[in-house]
Amino acid sequence: MATSGVYRNGSNKAPNLRASSSFKSKLPVSNVRRSIPGGATDTVSGRVRVAVRLRPRNAEEMAADADFADCVELQPELKRLKLRKNNWDSDTYEFDEVLTEYSSQKRVYEVVAKPVVESVLDGYNGTVMAYGQTGTGKTYTLGRLGDEDTSARGIMVRSMEDILANISLETDSVSVSYLQIYMETIQDLLNPANDNIPIVEDQRTGDVSLPGATVVEIRDQQTFIELLRLGENHRVAANTKLNTESSRSHAILMVHMKRSVLGGEDEFSTENENRSHSVGNFKPSILRKGKLVVVDLAGSERVHKSGSEGHMLEEAKSINLSLSALGKCINALAENSAHVPIRDSKLTRLLKDSFGGTSRTSLVVTIGPSPRHRAETASTILFGQRAMKVENMLKIKEEFDYKSLSKRLEIELDKLIADNERQQKVYENEVERIRLEAQKRVTEAERNCAEALEEEKVKCQMDYMESIKKLEEKWSVNQHKCVANGEVHMDSGNDEVTKLKALLQNEICLRKAAEEENKNLKLQLVKFSKAELSGGSTNVMNIQEILEEECRQNKKLEEEVRALKSQLSQLSTEANLVCSMEVYLFCDLYYLTLAICLMSISVFYSHFGAFMTYYNNMLQL
Repeated sequence: MATSGVYRNGSNKAPNLRASSSFKSKLPVSNVRRSIPGGATDTVSGRVRVAVRLRPRNAEEMAADADFADCVELQPELKRLKLRKNNWDSDTYEFDEVLTEYSSQKRVYEVVAKPVVESVLDGYNGTVMAYGQTGTGKTYTLGRLGDEDTSARGIMVRSMEDILANISLETDSVSVSYLQIYMETIQDLLNPANDNIPIVEDQRTGDVSLPGATVVEIRDQQTFIELLRLGENHRVAANTKLNTESSRSHAILMVHMKRSVLGGEDEFSTENENRSHSVGNFKPSILRKGKLVVVDLAGSERVHKSGSEGHMLEEAKSINLSLSALGKCINALAENSAHVPIRDSKLTRLLKDSFGGTSRTSLVVTIGPSPRHRAETASTILFGQRAMKVENMLKIKEEFDYKSLSKRLEIELDKLIADNERQQKVYENEVERIRLEAQKRVTEAERNCAEALEEEKVKCQMDYMESIKKLEEKWSVNQHKCVANGEVHMDSGNDEVTKLKALLQNEICLRKAAEEENKNLKLQLVKFSKAELSGGSTNVMNIQEILEEECRQNKKLEEEVRALKSQLSQLSTEANLVCSMEVYLFCDLYYLTLAICLMSISVFYSHFGAFMTYYNNMLQL
């Protein structure tokens, strides 16, 4: 069985004999139409770029075609390719880039995929696709992992390296999905259980998505390589006469990238220039969304050359039908046909944005040098020529990153809350410190006041005791003086007090007699009101005499009171402290008694005056 899997397993790789050169297709900035982020996106015209890559001869071709020249002649400096019809005639084709069999994987990436990756980083959609006959090196060009030799890494691995190197994992995100289209069903290579994923098309934007596909976020290169290895293990492959590991499905790697661009558009950068710097920091940044699609198509083949039978024959038919549908779409787009049969195949539906859409597309067509496969080589070259006529309208997808702004605001809010809590804590600590200091000062002041009061109390007690002592000394001296000067005065004072007491008792008796007399007069007044008026004059004379007698007694009592006051003033200077107090109490009691007697007399006079008025009125009647 013939084998031609040179590129798939990396064996018989020709050495790199020429230095690689870089080729980039810059977007014409003058054609860019700017618009408001989040609304209509920026657009620019971009043609599908096509590069052709020639596979070196493998061992089988070296043995079988040793006497025949290659059917392909490359002119890389002129970006031309000649396909020989015979020994004297050939067809010439021009491509965007011609890669010889000695071109390194790095040069192929820089020519084919790097401009697309840079566009994806700027917010555009990008597609890198390999098309060619089975066994011409499509999978080697795109999906080589380079485990043994890092220089053999394919476009998938190198693209992710560039993406991870140009983004910030803190603000940006990268996620991948790995799928295959096998027998017109979309299957998930990362989760084989998803074996019939539907295609969903956005009616507003026309974007195609696969909501049931597994999406894995990529944080490092090793994780991505492990995912590629897992997907390759699940991909359907078979052994044919053209290739020992012929891919029987179309492999599609989708890389979704979200990149935050600080500063945003120029027209928005000066919008808030008059605002404070702190407020300007919270202007929403621009979020650019890019999608990179890397498509490793299954190889086109002729059944009689590949030797496919049974189920492999059905696989070949499905592959050829989808590739034929893709070719029809490209022909319709190249000829500006009104109808493009996109819905004829799931492959064309998924690649709707890549050909005639808004994606920047690079196509690498892989061919072999063997003259036995000249027809397949010519078909591949014509496919690439038609693809070069397809124009895409590239659109940058960017919008205000409100989620990032919200996240930044939440972070700032958390910082402000934390600062506020710290300031509140500092304030509370300061208040507590001031309170403790004030309490300490109050306690100290209370203690000082208590000490001062205690000292003052002790001093007052000392002064009091000293005063008591002095008074006791004076009292004792006075006592001795009283004893020395004569006890006669004390005895005479006592006799005078006894006399005063007797006079007071007499006055009390007189007061009682006056009260009794007053009562008798009242009774007589009542009786007199009922008696005859004729005999009233005699009684009036008697009453007047009684009143005159009472007046004389009252004057006599007042003279006696004055005499007693003079005697008490004399006794107060001679008597000691105890006797003087008894005299004072006695005098008070005496004065009280005299006041009561005088009050009784005044009451008697008032009643008597009323009686006399009443009596005179009766006499007049």
